[in-house]
Amino acid sequence: MSNTIFFLPNGGVTAKFSADKSTMLTTLRIKNLALVSDLTLELQPGCNVITGETGAGKSIIIGALNLVLGERADRTLIRSGEESCSVEAVFDAKKLHAPLKSFLEENGLEPCEENQLVLKRNFSASGTNRQFINGSATTLATLAAIGESLVDMHGPHDHQSLLHAGKQLLILDALGGLAKTREEFGELVRRRAVLENEKSALILDEKTYAQQLDLLRFQVQEISTARLNPDEEKSVEEEFNRSSNAAKLLQLSQTAIDALSENENSLLTQSGVIGRVLAELQRVDAGAENLVALHAQAGETLRELQTELSRYADKVDVDPARLAEVEERLNLIHSLKRKYGTTLAEVIAFGDEAKQKLSALESRDEELARLKAAMEKLDSEIMSEGKKLSTARKKIIPQLAKAVSKQLEDLGFKQSKFDVAISAAEMSSSGLDAIEFQFAPNPGEPAKPLRAIASSGEMARVMLALKTVLAAEDEIPVLVFDEVDANVGGETANAVGEKMRQIAAKRQVFCITHLPQVASAADAHYVVTKLVKNGRTISEITLLDKKTRVTELARMLGGQTAAARKHAEALLK
Repeated sequence: MSNTIFFLPNGGVTAKFSADKSTMLTTLRIKNLALVSDLTLELQPGCNVITGETGAGKSIIIGALNLVLGERADRTLIRSGEESCSVEAVFDAKKLHAPLKSFLEENGLEPCEENQLVLKRNFSASGTNRQFINGSATTLATLAAIGESLVDMHGPHDHQSLLHAGKQLLILDALGGLAKTREEFGELVRRRAVLENEKSALILDEKTYAQQLDLLRFQVQEISTARLNPDEEKSVEEEFNRSSNAAKLLQLSQTAIDALSENENSLLTQSGVIGRVLAELQRVDAGAENLVALHAQAGETLRELQTELSRYADKVDVDPARLAEVEERLNLIHSLKRKYGTTLAEVIAFGDEAKQKLSALESRDEELARLKAAMEKLDSEIMSEGKKLSTARKKIIPQLAKAVSKQLEDLGFKQSKFDVAISAAEMSSSGLDAIEFQFAPNPGEPAKPLRAIASSGEMARVMLALKTVLAAEDEIPVLVFDEVDANVGGETANAVGEKMRQIAAKRQVFCITHLPQVASAADAHYVVTKLVKNGRTISEITLLDKKTRVTELARMLGGQTAAARKHAEALLK
């Protein structure tokens, strides 16, 4: 029997299949997307193929993947009658080559639990859009960034990346194992750019040079003369408040002292009267002892308050000169902050930076000479390393051309020619070269750039050839092919299926196809069908066993005739 997963309106049923450790994308969960109500799909290692009639819903799976990998959400895809849609993808993190742990840490995301990387996307009809990585809320850009390192998506029109010279250069370098050499070269170029910026800042006309010197000298002088302490602002403000209110503070504290002890109705005088009354009360009733104790405690508190008030009043200094001095300091602090930073620490940092710029300008000739020497040394290194990189690429080109041409021959281009043109280019972080993939599909025709190929079928086969050659070097673990075998048939279709199998030996492959030759090459075969239940159109997806797989391949071959079934059985063998 085959295992069937139904998209049910009442919540859904999950059919789980066994998966070995080589599986990368292990689970795809979809809820309320187009014809899907609720689905949990467990994927297999190797090559997973999905077939079905046109319009049955195969593209829903690809659409769900696109959404969870960061593609813009189309809210018209939300299932009719529902308010929101969600898609979740689970990846086996222990098999990933990307620097996943550092990526998660740098973006403030939770680590993987049990070696599972979980991506989730929710969006609603009202416009709410939320995305999560391992349960942590994140941005769509971050989701898309991690998606780029997980899944390489190829649709009928997704071969455009092959037309970009930068992508072609990356492919060549990947095949030659030149990524590290290229990165080291790029670092040299980045270091040179830093020196170039420093040099540009020093090369000024005399008028501008004089203006810069005057400005920097003024800034350095103003900040250094202030002798700032990064923590002084608060204490200066407090002293200013006290000094500006000194007279009032002295008056208030003296009034409080008077009320405590300086007149016949003061609190301490009245406390003495109360004390004598309580002493008499204790002589009459020994049980009043606690009242006497409480009075003594209160009297002690009042006397302590009197002492502290006197000390406070002695410290209050009504000194107009000091007030003016503190006010001037506070105004200076505020003035410097308005010019150079929001905090004193920023003002001090600005002063230090201005001091360095001033020093560099004042010794401009010496600094320019230093930068010139450093740049000349770097230029020599760049040329040397650039030539080495170019030489290495030229050695790799025949290998790439031969390998791709062999794959293209298998794909029906018996006398085609694939080549890589390399030429000198302006220095960039990628090297000193420009390259162009060239292809001549027919004998006797000159090779033309890939971008000149008009046929999508030809482009699809070139892409498959390149992917087959690069399967071992490519670090993206999951490759998705959405009907890339369009406009392909006959023996070429058999070759496409074989290429899918070869790629799947190194990577997990996920493929939607109409070709039985391609479907028969898969490790796992799913079929999508559309039906009506309870008045609603739904889709169901089935993982086929050997018997039902023959039935589906026979359908793809033209019908359930004995000849078609025999042909299907032959394809599977």
